[in-house]
Amino acid sequence: MATTDTASANNGKAKGGSDATSAPKKTLDALNFFLADVRDGLGPYLAIYLVAVRGPAHGWNEATVGMILTIAGIVGLISQTPAGGLIDRSRNKPRIVMIAALLVTLSSVSLPIVSGFTAVAVTQSIAAVAGAVFAPAISAITLGLVGPKLFAKRVGRNEAFNHAGNAVSAALAGVLAWKFGPVVVFYLMGALTVASIVTASRINNDDIDNAVARGLDCEPEDDCEEPSGWKALVENKPLMIFAGTAFLFHLANAAMLTSVSQLLARTVGKDQATSLTAACIVAAQLVMVPVAIVVGRNTEKWGTKPLFLVAFGFLAARGALYTVSDNPWWLVGVQALDGIGAGIFGALFPVVIADLTKGTGRFNVSQGAVASAQGLGAALSATLAGAIIVWAGYSVSFLTLAVVAGAGFMLYFFAMPETKQKAG
Repeated sequence: MATTDTASANNGKAKGGSDATSAPKKTLDALNFFLADVRDGLGPYLAIYLVAVRGPAHGWNEATVGMILTIAGIVGLISQTPAGGLIDRSRNKPRIVMIAALLVTLSSVSLPIVSGFTAVAVTQSIAAVAGAVFAPAISAITLGLVGPKLFAKRVGRNEAFNHAGNAVSAALAGVLAWKFGPVVVFYLMGALTVASIVTASRINNDDIDNAVARGLDCEPEDDCEEPSGWKALVENKPLMIFAGTAFLFHLANAAMLTSVSQLLARTVGKDQATSLTAACIVAAQLVMVPVAIVVGRNTEKWGTKPLFLVAFGFLAARGALYTVSDNPWWLVGVQALDGIGAGIFGALFPVVIADLTKGTGRFNVSQGAVASAQGLGAALSATLAGAIIVWAGYSVSFLTLAVVAGAGFMLYFFAMPETKQKAG
């Protein structure tokens, strides 16, 4: 394992342009690209498969799908803080990424074989537990490789390659599903998992400074303070506020694409719905690529607060615009706005937490704690949207999500400080 002195030397090289980052940079790019489709599991394709392929004849509708997503989301959010703690303690983070990728894929590709509500809930819960590892692991690997001064810029690059990977895989899924049907997404995920595992195995674990990767300026054995994840969340007021805004963002955002995919399945049929859902994902991801790069390069200059307010504004607008028309291509166009909101959120989420937890040694546990709040919002979003759709229709559901986004905007505007000023 690299020592802190080595990390300082590496960071010094990085300032000058690069021995520290040039070697692993392309591998980290490739890992974010291939892992993009794996880390989220089946996502909206799960809703299409259960509603359109299995359908009401097997007991599946929007409400039951929402319950599955909620159960998996709750299991995943319970796993977030322990996952962050695991990454903090781990001395081989690439290996953990490889194991998690394999578990997510095995759980997802088993779906055509398993049947019944309980079996599907179990497989998706296993995928959620494994998926909790990816965000803190990639952030920790990045921080341990490039150091805190280059972290914001490198996270923007990570997100750009992640979104590019999502766009390419969604485009492939759309084209292949048009010809072979929705089941093709299972095979595509398997292929991307193999590529992810091979890429992760090429990261030299000795290049990662594990002390820097957890937000420490020294090794734990040197009597550095190590507060628990929950202590870091409860006693750090800005971190708690950020957790609240993350909850509202995902309560509003998580169910939007899933609801659109279900609406498409109802209006144009399952095969076209899969391809159009892929088009929705591609549209958003293509927007996210330049957004992530611009945010990563300008965070120090613009600050985090104005950028997050823009993200909430676009999220609220998106929810309202979905109600204007149910034309498939209008829905695809509105979904492209997700590229701005979610693109900003993804690029800044680890940066804000790194700012708020600098020097504590609990960067990854704090990521997990805030991600738990985020995951709770995402889990409740599916049930909220599904229940409102069954009760009052899609338009009411989308407007409700837009109102939630507006509440998040107000909370961030009035209560959240500028973290870049705080970091000094």
